Amino acid sequence: MSQLTSRRAFLSARMFREDSSIARPPGSTMFDFLDHCTKCGDCATACPEAVIAFDQDRFPVFQPGENPCTFCGDCAKACPTDALQIENLASWPWRAELREDSCLSMNGVSCRVCQDNCEQNAIRFRLQLGGRAAPSLDVDTCNGCGSCVTLCPVDAIALERQPIPQTEAIQ
Repeated sequence: MSQLTSRRAFLSARMFREDSSIARPPGSTMFDFLDHCTKCGDCATACPEAVIAFDQDRFPVFQPGENPCTFCGDCAKACPTDALQIENLASWPWRAELREDSCLSMNGVSCRVCQDNCEQNAIRFRLQLGGRAAPSLDVDTCNGCGSCVTLCPVDAIALERQPIPQTEAIQ
């Protein structure tokens, strides 16, 4: 078992219910979000960028649209439960991931819309032989706002959860 589970989740057989491939709103609690969320929708209503949508079970999900997430914390402030917490904004685990084989620039088409719209300057292009340019991503600079994901015309960018660094206890 790679994650710690609350006693309540274990006894109610919900310890593996949360799918870690689903991006929850910024500030979400990592492993017990579904236990705390009441599906009230206050987070989506409070979000000025409208980056919070709902999945088929009516739980909120992070779904960037025309505007990138600014991590303002309004969603966490509006949450009446512990599902979203302001102090968790800094540990947002989602970052952009490039799929070079789908990228238009790697296929000879001049496109750099992701670089042009990345406020963090996390996406750059390196010129290659033959007039192509290879995209590169600085994961440390990327904040996971999602603007590049929605702007890419061929879905060559997706948000991926970054592994949580494991610290080892010194004995």
